[in-house]
Amino acid sequence: MTENHPYYRRKTPQELLDEIAEMNRGKLKLYVGAAPGVGKSYKMLQDAHDLKLEGIDAVIGLIECHGRRETEDLIKDLEVIPLKEMTYKGSIFRELHVEAIIERKPAVVIIDELAHTNIPGSKNLKRYMDVEEILEAGIHVMSAVNIQHLESVHDIVQQITRVAVRERVPDLFVQRASEIQLIDVTPETLRKRMSEGKIYGSDKIEQSLSHFFTVPNLSALRELALREVADDVDEKMEQISGNLSYGPIGVHEKILVCVGYGPTAEKLIRRGWRMANRLRAQLFILHAAKLPEESFTQEMREKIEKWKLLSSQFNAVFLLEHERNRKPADIIIETATKHHVTQILLGQSARTRWEEIRKGSIVNTIMRKTENIDIHIVSDGKI
Repeated sequence: MTENHPYYRRKTPQELLDEIAEMNRGKLKLYVGAAPGVGKSYKMLQDAHDLKLEGIDAVIGLIECHGRRETEDLIKDLEVIPLKEMTYKGSIFRELHVEAIIERKPAVVIIDELAHTNIPGSKNLKRYMDVEEILEAGIHVMSAVNIQHLESVHDIVQQITRVAVRERVPDLFVQRASEIQLIDVTPETLRKRMSEGKIYGSDKIEQSLSHFFTVPNLSALRELALREVADDVDEKMEQISGNLSYGPIGVHEKILVCVGYGPTAEKLIRRGWRMANRLRAQLFILHAAKLPEESFTQEMREKIEKWKLLSSQFNAVFLLEHERNRKPADIIIETATKHHVTQILLGQSARTRWEEIRKGSIVNTIMRKTENIDIHIVSDGKI
């Protein structure tokens, strides 16, 4: 784009520095599957061997074979960087040796189990943070993750499988991957691998087949993985095609998620992120506190810190407002007006019918006092 183009804007020094940093950063290739056992580690090792044949320096930083002979055989002549031994509660654990990888500085390193939580005492809390360090050092990384470990689909996965996944990876980290490859097999094939002992040990086979590895669960997770990867491809094609070269088309959507101390706040934030991600919208998270900050209980402070952390993972703006004799509806309206919000996401009202009669409906008040704002009411069971 030339300086005479009507949409030309000279880049700021910071933008130029960010571009240079991005050029020097390593690239992340991510292998995504619907569940354990689809063959992510196997495919990573195959690709590493192909790179070696091309003369590219590819090494293993960490690989989880889970006793699968086919995967173990593929390690062959690939260099393996020794893991870092750490002692915790009298036991020895082995974690990814980030410093050794950076010192060795290969062109490409394989790092399995992206969602893993490191042993207490490690430099970083999560393995994806280790990977971030390695990428910043200019080393390309091949890593793997199952779809249920993606932060924004946590509630959907729990609804499908009745299992709460503790280890999760922020969507923004995944979206920075230069390539995402779906490793896909049918639920029937996956169950066959499980029954043959190719995924878990014999003591876990029956329980897994009757709980997590059911055909309905695997089919739903597979569909979820296919949809997530398809969305990523669409986004990258949109960036490449040049459709957004001259700035956003139409109105730039802005979504405001309103959260309270109820049990669904985190679910509502994730739901808001998924909406914002689909619409390429800016996301705001609002909490209207009844008490001044100095009167917060420890539980309230912990809740708010949790919301702030989740907001930062989703690149959302967290807003904490105090009522100070203002009604919650008025705070929402003021915030929406100030930030030019186009959509508001609310959880199911905690007010009883009697409270609505006395104090008025928050939704009706917002609708009456705003224009051109869509309001979404999400029931507890649909978040």
